[in-house]
Amino acid sequence: MTESDAPLLQVVHLETGYGDLRVVRDVSLTVRGGQITVLLGRNGAGKTTTLRAISGLNKTAGGEVRYLGDKLGDAPAYRRVARGMAYVQEGKRVFRELTIEQNLVLGGFSTRVSKKKLIAAAQEIYEIFPILGEKRALPAASMSGGQQQMLAIGQALMAKPQLLILDEPSQGLAPVIVGEVMERVHALKATGIGILLVEQAVQDSVAIADEVSVIEMGRTVLSGRAADITLEDIQDAYFGAGAAV
Repeated sequence: MTESDAPLLQVVHLETGYGDLRVVRDVSLTVRGGQITVLLGRNGAGKTTTLRAISGLNKTAGGEVRYLGDKLGDAPAYRRVARGMAYVQEGKRVFRELTIEQNLVLGGFSTRVSKKKLIAAAQEIYEIFPILGEKRALPAASMSGGQQQMLAIGQALMAKPQLLILDEPSQGLAPVIVGEVMERVHALKATGIGILLVEQAVQDSVAIADEVSVIEMGRTVLSGRAADITLEDIQDAYFGAGAAV
């Protein structure tokens, strides 16, 4: 995969929610291969709901989600996974009683290759996250929160996705660990994968972003190239002039 000007993912005037409750009313964003798009917003703004609709866990009530040029409509989550989407939900969801390597092998199950090949594929994950290789035989429960977050990302990468969706990978982590996780996410761009990142760590995430979108009350209020958007622009989009993020 190589970086391309053609969008990998396009979200156009998305509307979605839960039953009759409309949480997202008008969200648009774009993700390209080899780039990171960061989606920002206050708690309750609709960020996770947007990700759930993109990944097929929530139905869309309006607008479109286009992936690899195709409109996804109501395609279920498993079909989106089969086409190369991987969604890492918040909360470091790993199998704590299994070893690190067993977690990674399970992450590649959808590729339908042999266990031997999956163990070999895990070597690529160890190159990205060396700490996982060092502790591969230990149970996931023995790792720190930051290491478990790296494992959750590694699990998703085992399926060889073209689009990686990350929901607040820094949640609950110490500031020094946040920086390390962001460095690893940034390094993934070199593989050509497209990344959609939801974060509360504004400065850390914007520092690695190519595109930035800010949503408030379920609507996109700021969007553009990261190089053209300042932290002042973002704070104004969050809270109005004079606030800090």
